[in-house]
Amino acid sequence: MKRVNMIASGSVQGVGFRAYIQKIAQDRHIAGWVRNLADGTVEIEAEGPDDLLNRFIESIRSSKTIFINVHSLQVRDISVTNEQGFTIRR
Repeated sequence: MKRVNMIASGSVQGVGFRAYIQKIAQDRHIAGWVRNLADGTVEIEAEGPDDLLNRFIESIRSSKTIFINVHSLQVRDISVTNEQGFTIRR
């Protein structure tokens, strides 16, 4: 089990990205949250089994739809909190 903090940049605000991330997390049984930051990036904290979390990270890194385009994803390990569920923070 591990937890990461991520900062996504690119076309990630105002395009449904947070809901998209929440859906991916729920499908992969990943816990955590996602929120917009004032500088136009999106912050994500996610926690789960290593293999599932790694697939979740790769899904985000390769996110490209007609509106969403992740140009950069910074990932760093943080302490596990045993959080349940995945929420969108305002």
